[in-house]
Amino acid sequence: MSLEPTTEQQQEELQTADQAAEGNILPTLGKRVREIRDRRGMTRKLVAREAGVSERHLAHLEGGDGNVSIVLLHNIARALNVSLIELLAPETEDTVEKRLIRRFLERLPQHRLEEVVFRLMRDFGHEEAVRRKRVALIGLRGAGKSTLGKRLAQEENMPFIELDREIEKETGIPGREIFSLYGQSGYRRIEKRTLERVLRDNPRAVISVGGGVVSQPESFEMLLSQCMTVWVKAQPEEHMSRVMAQGDLRPMAGNDEAMEDLKRILEARLPLYAKADTVLDTSGETVDQSFIKLRQLVMG
Repeated sequence: MSLEPTTEQQQEELQTADQAAEGNILPTLGKRVREIRDRRGMTRKLVAREAGVSERHLAHLEGGDGNVSIVLLHNIARALNVSLIELLAPETEDTVEKRLIRRFLERLPQHRLEEVVFRLMRDFGHEEAVRRKRVALIGLRGAGKSTLGKRLAQEENMPFIELDREIEKETGIPGREIFSLYGQSGYRRIEKRTLERVLRDNPRAVISVGGGVVSQPESFEMLLSQCMTVWVKAQPEEHMSRVMAQGDLRPMAGNDEAMEDLKRILEARLPLYAKADTVLDTSGETVDQSFIKLRQLVMG
């Protein structure tokens, strides 16, 4: 199969198209630089100074006039804190909503950006439906995680898993001895490994998690990204009375200031527990009342 030679008219049409494209490059580039500078809230003088060019030169660029070197573009992109590709690539469908979101994100400090990105991935990612098939109950001991979790699992015909018990199965050692042998950091490593297995093996489950899991970022992020998380909370006095009724004062054994310790722990973890999808306050409620609320939160 042979190709027909390009006619003189076709060559002229191609040349005209190329010239038109060339004619649009500088105006498009100038508009792009101006838009990014405006979004950043930067004056032309500031960008020119950061890029090492004259303000007049930058004004010409934004107006679509003159020639531009790749070095100059690199310096301007660096001053605007964008990549060279982002500077050259025109945006499509630049809606009001997108501009508002960009401006909002650009004003956030880095640590808040990470939180926003994580929540966007969690709440709008394609695995959202999968995530909500697992319910993870977090919070301090004595709030009712085990009691409510068992009941929810039974009603929804799902496995009920207490992570602390799984850790003991994994190691063959009682929880108290794990802390004594390996310390807190060692316990958290075992906890992370056990949690990975539990999530891998159980696409549907109700999981009761120890209150300190939030202090291990990787484990906590696994829970947040792969489970519907519920912070089960109560007033400190109720936490304490319920734990005492269970005969378990592990983190506060022999401490005359147990209540103050409990309050300090709770206060320190508040920002972390607050990352949960939802909150269930069991203070002053019967098990039946709390369970009705829990079921509405996770199944409603």
